[in-house]
Amino acid sequence: MDSDFRTRRGLRGFSVNRLIPNVLTLAALCSGLTAIRFALQGEFKLAVIAIIVAAIFDALDGRVARRLGVTSRFGAELDSLSDFLCFGVAPALVLYLASLKEGGALGWVVTLMFPICSALRLARFNTGLLVDAPFPAWTGSYFTGVPAPAGALLALIPLMVSFEGVVWPRHALVVGATLLVVGGLMVSRLPTFSFKKGRVPRHLVLPSLLGAALVMGVVVSAPWIGLSLLGLVYVCLIPYSWIAYQRQASRERGLANGEVVSLRSADLGSTRE
Repeated sequence: MDSDFRTRRGLRGFSVNRLIPNVLTLAALCSGLTAIRFALQGEFKLAVIAIIVAAIFDALDGRVARRLGVTSRFGAELDSLSDFLCFGVAPALVLYLASLKEGGALGWVVTLMFPICSALRLARFNTGLLVDAPFPAWTGSYFTGVPAPAGALLALIPLMVSFEGVVWPRHALVVGATLLVVGGLMVSRLPTFSFKKGRVPRHLVLPSLLGAALVMGVVVSAPWIGLSLLGLVYVCLIPYSWIAYQRQASRERGLANGEVVSLRSADLGSTRE
């Protein structure tokens, strides 16, 4: 009887499904660390590729966790630590070694600002998860500020453009200004689209698929230019996200004040980055 009981207790533990999201997060963390290694060796293209791979793993881990129903506080904390290194420390060090070290002490100060902004953003994001008051459902379609993975890729745009033979974007002034602007966007209160709960109207499904195919064709044929253009398109969408957020907020205030809003107008659009 005792051995039976011990055997049953020994079978208890985490299922493989519960480990998969954390394995993906650790894969992202390894990619971020590998990006730093490549940068120290002067292999900046491989360093940028490693950060992109980390962003892909980061996009997968939260979605896999929600699909499997195995979200946890541990996973959220591990994801935040991974994000800080992969999308705060790693891109800043890559850009410092590639360009900003020519700026001396000032270049290092600018380099420090980016991971600091990343840490402040992630800390604000984590504390927002602890708020007891529920947020309206439609706010799930927006981030507060530019998320860390998108910020890292935006900061790397000058370096990616320089891979195509254009030298001036790699200048320390251009890279430093880009780091400061992107860092400011990360800690800003601007609402940005999260693209997690967006819906494509039925009549736009085919054009959307064609557009996605076009984007993939550009990225495959000219990856550095294609990724840079995607980043610029994302920046151009920020004003539209602010306008959309303000419209949703005004509708919410109208509902709270008892105003009559049509059902179509009131159709409102995870917490993990």
